[in-house]
Amino acid sequence: MKLLITIIGPKVHDVGYRYFLMSMAMAQRIRMFEAHNLESVMGEEVLVLVDGGEQEIKAFRALVETKRPERAEVSKVAVDDYGGEVMKIGEYAQFCATVQMNKAIPLLLSVNDNLLSMNDKMDSMNDKMEAIVRGQEDTTEEIRGLRDDLAIRNNIEWQKRMEKDIRIIKSKMGIR
Repeated sequence: MKLLITIIGPKVHDVGYRYFLMSMAMAQRIRMFEAHNLESVMGEEVLVLVDGGEQEIKAFRALVETKRPERAEVSKVAVDDYGGEVMKIGEYAQFCATVQMNKAIPLLLSVNDNLLSMNDKMDSMNDKMEAIVRGQEDTTEEIRGLRDDLAIRNNIEWQKRMEKDIRIIKSKMGIR
């Protein structure tokens, strides 16, 4: 038994519909299956071709009419008899893998470009951070130097006060 099933709706592309259908066909042990995204005056369409035993095809049809991917928006499912050739499901799976790779490769290249750009920015940030650390080290050394200068000054002032206090005590005691 061969069927041509057309799924029509505002959102039946880019929701995983073909993979969803293929997995249902596999679950029903259908060996001849293919599905294609099309555009029409009615909107987005998924064209499904299946060939198999009558019981399996009827079970598949019932699933197609009642189940759909989570993000799909379907307005109509049309079912007609079909007399043409249908691809083996394994060949169709290979076809899908090729289609997905053609979508994935540009995205992966874009991700790679973005990562390279981010790496360059991180290198620049590392250079700036190293400059900040060097500046902090210089500032720390300068502060240590100032602290040493203050300690020496405070020590000199302390000595002068002690000498003054000693002179006052000596003069009170009558010692010169």
